[in-house]
Amino acid sequence: MIFNRRNFIRSASAIAAFTLNEMQALAAKHTIAQKGRVISDDDEAYWSNVRQLFPLSKEWTYLNNGTFGPSPYPVIEAMRTSQMDADMYGNYGAYDSTPPKIARFVGADHDEIALTHNVTEGINLACWGVPLSKGDEVILTTHEHVGNMMPWMNRQKLHGIVIKKYTPAHTAHETLNRINALITKNTRVIATPHIPCTQGQVLPVKEICQLARDKGIFSLIDGAHGSGMMPLDLHDMGCDTYASCSHKWMLGPKGTGYLYVRKEFQDTVQAFYMGGGTDDGKWDLMTNPVTTGDYAHSAHRYFGGTQANGLYTGVNAAIDFIESIGIENIHNRIKSLGKYTQDRLLEFDGKVELLTPTEERSRCAVNGFRIKGVDYHKFFDLCGEHKIRIRAVPENGIDCLRVSTHIYNNKDEVDKMIALIKKSI
Repeated sequence: MIFNRRNFIRSASAIAAFTLNEMQALAAKHTIAQKGRVISDDDEAYWSNVRQLFPLSKEWTYLNNGTFGPSPYPVIEAMRTSQMDADMYGNYGAYDSTPPKIARFVGADHDEIALTHNVTEGINLACWGVPLSKGDEVILTTHEHVGNMMPWMNRQKLHGIVIKKYTPAHTAHETLNRINALITKNTRVIATPHIPCTQGQVLPVKEICQLARDKGIFSLIDGAHGSGMMPLDLHDMGCDTYASCSHKWMLGPKGTGYLYVRKEFQDTVQAFYMGGGTDDGKWDLMTNPVTTGDYAHSAHRYFGGTQANGLYTGVNAAIDFIESIGIENIHNRIKSLGKYTQDRLLEFDGKVELLTPTEERSRCAVNGFRIKGVDYHKFFDLCGEHKIRIRAVPENGIDCLRVSTHIYNNKDEVDKMIALIKKSI
């Protein structure tokens, strides 16, 4: 090991505060020393230092960040410290600082952020909150995660809405054309992923949201893979809602997320799940009839009750960690690794089918592929036998494989998977 775990635990509070000396002890001095400066995407010495901040097993090659992003030690320690403080001293409300911090990170206002436990919860809040009637049309992709598929299918079952589908094209322009071709006078919602979980294509969400706005349609974005993978400015994107999580590219605690609801859209998205914090404080049970008050004049109307101190302190620490490196630096590094993965997969002269577009704006850190003549389940199992963790993609019969890389990865790890493909074909 490059660093001493016992010393790490002994000096945990200093690490949680990002003290430069403690970062040096973890061979990650540049994480702080380079703050605010441009880091080359191929500065392997720097990114190797960053890797030391993650408790990833050295026995496994982890190429599945699209499912779970492992948290670095400062995030883990921040969670532990906050939870201990709550249990030792009864501290409460540590999550109050999280909506403003998330808002600044994603280009929103603090009163537009609702705390959630995952993307699926945020999507459900938006899906069930928008006013739809029988025959109203909702546009989805053929590459949906179950979390953005089942809520709308359930509304179809219960309320008679109509689901229309498009398959993302190999260019952003053609994708936009396919969406536009589906729009009719009955279209009410475009509920599309920013980056589909299947093959990681970056969809032209800003243009999609503009198209929706021009036609009086709601734009509800599944942002599971946006936060932490790339810089976000949700105001500039122009979406009505954006549901995301902290446990993937943000490298934060599992079981945390957020829902952005544009301020002007909050009176359109009906709140149903009520509790402490969701109202304006003017209710009165003693009057007759009972005074119900009003909803909170913010996205707090969508979440209420006790939240986990440790987890949301961890979200704050995850944002601090990302910003200590720089989201632009992170985006450039992981996009570079994604391009390297594409280039290696394309070397197989047609024996490997790359499903993710090579168009510059339509690719980033996730790639989907099929190995011709090789069952995708068998190759997934083979990777497991060689301690390489990727993802099998059965969604909607796509039946492919997915590899997703983050800042703790390097080209050698991608090459291990490529070597296994060579043995399989």
